[in-house]
Amino acid sequence: MDRSPTAGLIVAIGIGLAPAATLLVVLAATGAVSPVLVVVVIVLGLALGAIPATALSRSLSRRAERLDALASALQDRRPPPHLLPNGSDAMGRAERHLLDAADSIVDDVDSLAEQRDEFEAILRSMAEAVVVTGARGEVILLNGAARRIFALGADTDYRARPFVELCRDPRLQEFAGRSMRSTDNEVMSAEIMIQNPAPLHVSASAAQIRTSRGAAWVFVFHDITQLKAYETLRADFISNLTHELRTPLSALYGYAETLLQGVDDRETSTRFLRIIERQARRLARLLDDLVSLSDLERGLTPLKIEQLEPSRVLSEAAELMQEQAGRRGLRLLVNCPDGLPKVAGDRDRLHQVMLNLIDNAIKYTPREGRVTVEARETADSNGAGAKPGVALVVVDTGEGIPAADIPRLTERFYRVDRARSRELGGTGLGLAIVKHIVQLHHGALRIESKVHEGTTVSVWIPAAQNVTPAPAI
Repeated sequence: MDRSPTAGLIVAIGIGLAPAATLLVVLAATGAVSPVLVVVVIVLGLALGAIPATALSRSLSRRAERLDALASALQDRRPPPHLLPNGSDAMGRAERHLLDAADSIVDDVDSLAEQRDEFEAILRSMAEAVVVTGARGEVILLNGAARRIFALGADTDYRARPFVELCRDPRLQEFAGRSMRSTDNEVMSAEIMIQNPAPLHVSASAAQIRTSRGAAWVFVFHDITQLKAYETLRADFISNLTHELRTPLSALYGYAETLLQGVDDRETSTRFLRIIERQARRLARLLDDLVSLSDLERGLTPLKIEQLEPSRVLSEAAELMQEQAGRRGLRLLVNCPDGLPKVAGDRDRLHQVMLNLIDNAIKYTPREGRVTVEARETADSNGAGAKPGVALVVVDTGEGIPAADIPRLTERFYRVDRARSRELGGTGLGLAIVKHIVQLHHGALRIESKVHEGTTVSVWIPAAQNVTPAPAI
């Protein structure tokens, strides 16, 4: 315990007793008082003064310890010790007020810490990139999405660095500079196509805020690249659909109008009617395929899974297409070895897949050519390990497909040769439908082709014991 308060009090008592002690010493010197009595009185006075001095010193030391513990707790951002001070004197009341103030400060610190944690959690979970800059354009804060969108290092500290170090694309820098120069308090926004670090469409907004250090800016960037891609796909789909519908409708309208005006030649009239019928059937097929594709994409056609023999799936589809192959002078062959494992699938949907693939092969194979439908036991190695399954394969000796066109074959309305495809009655949706059906079966679609050498389309379906129906999309 610190002895300085006790020593100080004893010194103060000694100073207070000094006049009386001096008088007693003088009296003892003149013989008026016994020296022994003087010594006893002085010692007794000092002893009696030391007792309350010691108690008061201990009280002051305890109060000093409480204040020191309180200061240490506040310095370490810990709740202060709740030892109620003794006494109702001015010092005791001051201690109580100090403890109340310390509790209030701790509560405020805890509240600020919770708000900070919530704010950081919100920033981490945001898909939008958030960057806060100071008055001079220096980075104060950025979240993980900002690091991803600008391809920044995960561990690099960008605080106090210029905003330009985050992304050096001139379009983004021009937007940031314009926002910081603005004197309005309104939120500024723009859509920017940046090329650095990668081509991205970004929706950017900037807002000015006031802080204790002056003005600051909050920038929010949202990656809309995928949205722009969807908008492009939608625009292309509408354009292609309009064109696909206009062609048969124009033929129906033109030939019907001609017949209404009167055609004397019966043979010509019959030919016109056949054209009208053919175009009407084509329009009906297009609408049927659109409805089927829409239902597949929206998950409105749940699969009826059952165990199927691959040979039966192939033979039933080939049997229906034999007549069409014969009319075009083609040989349609079925090759399905014995002992293949069963696959789990929807009979009608797999039947639709094979009909589409065989129909495409027949349409694009010249006369005297050959279309072979076969099944092969194979394993798909995509993923964690090889999965047993069966590949349903359609091989033709047709004209083949250029390598650049193969990745786009499953897009809606995409055709390698538009004019010939329409002439053959295709809707441009067949392979898109096939792709969705295969995906619902957890399968894989592969297309291999060489120009003038033919095309091989393979649909891999997992074996029955490994398949569960895919959830609705």
